[in-house]
Amino acid sequence: MISTVNLTVQFGEKPLFENVSIKFSDGNRYGLIGANGCGKSTFMKILSGEQEATSGEVSVDSNTRLGKLGQDQFAYEETTVLDVVMMGHEEMWAAMKERDTIYANVNATNDDYIRAADLESKYAEYGGYSSEARAGELLIGAGIELDLHKGPMRNVPPGWKVRVLLAQALFSDPDVLLLDEPTNNLDIDTIRWLEGVLDGKNCTMIIISHDRHFLNSVCTHMADLDYGEIKIYPGNYDDYMLASSEARARLMAENTKSKEKISELQEFIRRFAANKSKAKQATSRRKLIDKLQADAVSVRPSSRQNPYIRFNQSKKLYRQAVHLQSLSKAFNKEKGNIIESFSAIVEPGEKIAIIGPNGAGKSTLLNLIVGPDKGGFRTDSGVCKWAENAELGYMMQDVYPEFETEKSLNDWLAQYAGDEDDDQAIRATLGKLLFSGRNVGKSTSVISGGEKHRMYFGKLMLLKANVLLLDEPTNHLDMESIESLQLALEKFDGTVLVVSHDREFVNSIAKRIWIIDIDQNKIHDFSGTYDEYLATKVNC
Repeated sequence: MISTVNLTVQFGEKPLFENVSIKFSDGNRYGLIGANGCGKSTFMKILSGEQEATSGEVSVDSNTRLGKLGQDQFAYEETTVLDVVMMGHEEMWAAMKERDTIYANVNATNDDYIRAADLESKYAEYGGYSSEARAGELLIGAGIELDLHKGPMRNVPPGWKVRVLLAQALFSDPDVLLLDEPTNNLDIDTIRWLEGVLDGKNCTMIIISHDRHFLNSVCTHMADLDYGEIKIYPGNYDDYMLASSEARARLMAENTKSKEKISELQEFIRRFAANKSKAKQATSRRKLIDKLQADAVSVRPSSRQNPYIRFNQSKKLYRQAVHLQSLSKAFNKEKGNIIESFSAIVEPGEKIAIIGPNGAGKSTLLNLIVGPDKGGFRTDSGVCKWAENAELGYMMQDVYPEFETEKSLNDWLAQYAGDEDDDQAIRATLGKLLFSGRNVGKSTSVISGGEKHRMYFGKLMLLKANVLLLDEPTNHLDMESIESLQLALEKFDGTVLVVSHDREFVNSIAKRIWIIDIDQNKIHDFSGTYDEYLATKVNC
């Protein structure tokens, strides 16, 4: 069990959270959720001991082993991959290192060898003699190829290092597991693997994630951090959404009844305050009003806010949106083509998701379809024929370079305004994206990753393209922004091609799936949702 007592963290005048007392126990899996900036990661760092609270304390039961996902993916570049994983069991690793140091010392004494024997027993007790095999199994499950296991971490591609750190967090079989955004940089199949691994673990978990399907699959409870308080709800994310909205509606209904009752009592007092025979009743009603007002609970608006995102097309397509004819692309001649002779026809209004393992070529395929004139890649061979009236709105995976400017938010967005869009329309768009007041004068270079993505959606809203090509558009977004983007794409009448690892997002939007299969070096074109595609794999 891990718990907090009166935990407070204060930056400047306003506390991030205050007097939080909460208990995580019984092998439950808690999804820690809340708006961006509410303090989720700070709370997690305090639980892990990485950061100290302003006041209060964290209590961990004796003999409780804590596992956590490291966030510095480049912390072990010279360490072998297997060793990085085994370092997740700190006691075992320490016993092994001390034992090996004694054996390597030519001047070791009898006392040293007695100590080494004790360490040998501890090492065996911790399962040290099977540790390398267990670490290898975790790495294979995480998709790390066998030939990388005994090499240094620097050989592991950047997008895959987090998988090694996940294996490290799981290796010690911890009693309490802390995971801050574990699905970041994982492809859709690896996320499914992680869901299965976590479901099979019998330990208490605290998980920060913006992946709704992951939270629904893994969590038994939700810990909602809002206005500096944490409330626990039983069930997964969907259960939490239902329970929290029902509780809020019930509270508002009770407050409405109280206000109506107070109005009735105040009306009685006004009518009979001067009537001596009714004075006693008036006094009684005043006391009842005081009690009702004291019992009334203030219903504050949530700190969460949903941006209003809507995409409209200025021109509607009536024939083929694009015809792809034998597209091929290779970046390394020795390794062959990433994309090999891919052909497809995309009709107007179709919504297609491109999925596959990391490094399979999803972004490459999207870039080939976009073409060099719009910031994409040139094909090595093949043709991409767009409809004459096709207007493309392209969002690359890394939007940061577009914001390396000192332009204000207002001026940056104004670059993409149409002839009919005046300054008021620009400000209205910014307001819909939760930028208002003095914020519109801020420089684009200082806003957060999530804010940059919201600004980019504003650009696409103003462009009014009839084809949207989006590469990992949910990166850096909080839950509310993801939900708003999903709704916007569901309502969009135009054509959508999207690369995403968010299963809930993909399943809600796409009715056609392109699956890049690196083993067969081909792209499967499946007509249906992602869940329907998975059902065919199960039935095979």
